[in-house]
Amino acid sequence: MMIDVLSDQKRKIHPHKFTLWVAIGSILMMFAGLTSAFIVKRSQANWLMLEIPVIFWYSTAAILFSSVAIQLSLKALKQRNMLGYRRWLVITAVLGIIFLVLQIIGFIQFGDQEIKLIGAGSNASYSFLLAISGLHGLHVLGGVITLIVIAIRAVSISNRNYSSVPLEIAATYWHFVDALWIYLFIFFNWMK
Repeated sequence: MMIDVLSDQKRKIHPHKFTLWVAIGSILMMFAGLTSAFIVKRSQANWLMLEIPVIFWYSTAAILFSSVAIQLSLKALKQRNMLGYRRWLVITAVLGIIFLVLQIIGFIQFGDQEIKLIGAGSNASYSFLLAISGLHGLHVLGGVITLIVIAIRAVSISNRNYSSVPLEIAATYWHFVDALWIYLFIFFNWMK
């Protein structure tokens, strides 16, 4: 009887994990709609071909390495290696910030090339790039804030909770925004 109860508990998904998967589904639908609209609008006569600045390759590398870092943080936490857990968690957050900074620099480079992203004289192709990348950037920012909150809790003397659930949820979300960026990066490079 007790074994059956434990077995049932192991099969149930944590409510926060379930909520995350619902949110991920919603975010996926939003980005699918935006990229579909991009494809439809591409047939306009005044559409310009996208030239993605090289710095976006560096931001892609930063977010890929951040996924490795958060996985190492989760592994360290499960092994009760608190120093490694904290170190890799901070590295993940720093790489997330680097990703965002590189993205901003990339969009500044558009301005340096006198490409208007919004407003009068702008082109829909670059406006779409800004809107889609900007929305992705907001999701990464949300992930960075979450990682910072988890890191603060990890170094708190009063907190001795070794539950991996918060980090598992953050890691799932982080891998999702990573995979989403890879999709968007490939999409923008192929949809020239």
